[in-house]
Amino acid sequence: MAGTDEDAVAAADDALYVLTAVLLMPAKFPSVLGDDYPEACAALGLPPLADGYGLVLGQDGDGARWTVVIDDVSLVAVAVASWDCGMEYDLSPDERTVVTALPGWPLAVAVAAPGVPVPHDPGPESTDQPALCPPDTTVWGPAQRRLGADEIALQWAQWREQIDDAEFPAPGGGAGSQDGATGDGGEAGAGAGAHDDGGAPADAVDGAVATDDRSGARTFQHGGVRRVLAEASAYIDTPPPLGRVRSSFAPGDARTLRADGPGWSLVARTDDIAFVLLDEEPGEVLPVGRGPALPGLLEALDKMAVRPS
Repeated sequence: MAGTDEDAVAAADDALYVLTAVLLMPAKFPSVLGDDYPEACAALGLPPLADGYGLVLGQDGDGARWTVVIDDVSLVAVAVASWDCGMEYDLSPDERTVVTALPGWPLAVAVAAPGVPVPHDPGPESTDQPALCPPDTTVWGPAQRRLGADEIALQWAQWREQIDDAEFPAPGGGAGSQDGATGDGGEAGAGAGAHDDGGAPADAVDGAVATDDRSGARTFQHGGVRRVLAEASAYIDTPPPLGRVRSSFAPGDARTLRADGPGWSLVARTDDIAFVLLDEEPGEVLPVGRGPALPGLLEALDKMAVRPS
């Protein structure tokens, strides 16, 4: 068992009270841990195996937090699906499937096992490695930016209904042509205000400020959005690390597309618009209209994206 501390495994396996479980796979991983699958694995000190892992989070009889990593991905998938449907499922991994046991939890868990002490990190007698802890999401940064993108993907309809297609400015000044990003951003996370600079046409020219054309309309060219679209386009010719681009189910014939990169996250529906979040824009959600360029970009990204099996 690669990277396994046998004493830690034994300690965690001794009456482990399972609280929750998550999948760690190329197409589905806790994005709070990283922009891609290898980065998320590295946060746990795990090699990025192609088949992925299941992470079982629980407490031992003393109340200590443990994350048990198993290679029986299907078992965890069934458990998670059952719990999501409100059904009970007794997740009891076979000892032969255990890859390693890690002290602490890499994710925030709001529940605790009844009848044992309150959750706490294992003592030094149980492990010789630092305990895992969730990324800090109290301030805006990569972890909170990715969580914001998760929320948009999960609550797409609520975010989409806030956007009036007629607000997308047209390059050259025509209103309502959906060629660029709307001038007002929503909020993702605490402490954020509305965005005033607007967004970028998908095929915008150089410049990052809003300018008035002869008709009086404003053409917005947000440099950050333009950078995201350029970097996402570069993924098509130079594939990024596994999991940087992921495709999942959406209503109809569409797909929900998620792409991440250094300092940015993009969420889109292949038949609709996109939303961009940036590390340098705390809490802001920047909508990007379809225009002539976005549909082709989303189609190309979807073809190269990893998908749940």
